[in-house]
Amino acid sequence: MTTQTVLPVEAEQLKNLSAKRGEPAWLTESRSRALQLAAELELPKLEKTRLDRWDLNNYGELSAARKEKSQQLPDSITSLVDLTDQSNLLVQRNSDTVFTRLAPELAAKGVIFTDLETAAREHGDLVQKYLHTAVKPEENQLAALHAALWNGGVFLYVPKNVEIDAPLQSIFLLDEAGAVFAPHVLIVAEANSKVTYVDNYISVNLGGKIVHNGSAEVFVKPGAKVQFATVHHLGEQATDLIFRRAIVENDGSIEWIVGEMNGGDSASETLSILQGNGSSSDAKVIAVGSGSQRLNYTTKAVHYGKSSSSQMITRGVMRESATAIINGITKIEKGATKADGQQTEKVLMLSPKARGDANPILLIDEDDVTAGHAASVGQVNPEQIYYLMSRGITRAEAERLVIYGFLAPVVSDIPLEPLQKQLQALVERKLGQ
Repeated sequence: MTTQTVLPVEAEQLKNLSAKRGEPAWLTESRSRALQLAAELELPKLEKTRLDRWDLNNYGELSAARKEKSQQLPDSITSLVDLTDQSNLLVQRNSDTVFTRLAPELAAKGVIFTDLETAAREHGDLVQKYLHTAVKPEENQLAALHAALWNGGVFLYVPKNVEIDAPLQSIFLLDEAGAVFAPHVLIVAEANSKVTYVDNYISVNLGGKIVHNGSAEVFVKPGAKVQFATVHHLGEQATDLIFRRAIVENDGSIEWIVGEMNGGDSASETLSILQGNGSSSDAKVIAVGSGSQRLNYTTKAVHYGKSSSSQMITRGVMRESATAIINGITKIEKGATKADGQQTEKVLMLSPKARGDANPILLIDEDDVTAGHAASVGQVNPEQIYYLMSRGITRAEAERLVIYGFLAPVVSDIPLEPLQKQLQALVERKLGQ
């Protein structure tokens, strides 16, 4: 039996807030309907994790006020961006957009890259068509609460046949625990388009506890290619919960690159729904746990299309008394002939009290398919350490090299150099190196 979640806002208050923000009527109705569902639904049931034992009531307060865009970047994030070029960038601070830039040549091609609230007003028909259709409010209490309370976020639209070489980057900064922090990322890549999207969730100097209940929806049309890279680095006082989901049509592809570097309790689901024939998904996830963190990370692919393929690689490193549940789920539906699903989950434990649980799951309802999995949980291989030490390397440096080799399949694939360097620094910090 789950505990009763205290809704952070009343129904009438939510309607008034939506109206004061100038949101369209369809969005106000969407929020109200989702809030009603949140009061009726239960929390999601995660593998070997009781979310009802987590403190999930610190959502903060919604405000109708919005700060004007200053185009002045906060000092705490300037190291993550390169302002010397004409990079495409959107920065939000406590859900207020403080900086936005899209190259004029991309705008001329019909690319839309703006905050989601602006998109709902200016591109309402397009946003309404896709919003909350991949992660649906009726799925569970967290999804419904997010649909009711989402605050800030990004809308990225890439027209048909438009290929974008440079990454588009978003940064979500949280430095105030009193306001709702629940960005929603919505990406639509039309047929035969190509785009790389990168985002970073970061918190500094939080004055209290906060729950981040986020969502990312990606729609990959026929022949489109989407690369989605994300690093979460919220502090110890933040509980991080997020559902990421992609719906991939014929010959489309999604690549997930995920760095879970939070300091507090954290749970995420990264799911690719391979609807189309020849569709593909490649998911790479790393997680580093420390202190007394409780972590639950699920990577999942569901195959409907013929000759669809999925690949998952998850690496977790746990130290001190951190615990992690790492789930890999491949589901091949009846009719998805010639589908191929492969997955690998590995957890490395650096201390006696650290715990890791790798759960590879294959659910196959079709005969003419290929599927496989591998999973391992253990400590650093002493033979590797001794070999490196025999070459004149210290034990500490040898352990560091082994850990970096373990995480390299994901870190090296981050498509933005400042973010890749940040991820490397976060790994070192969390491992106490």
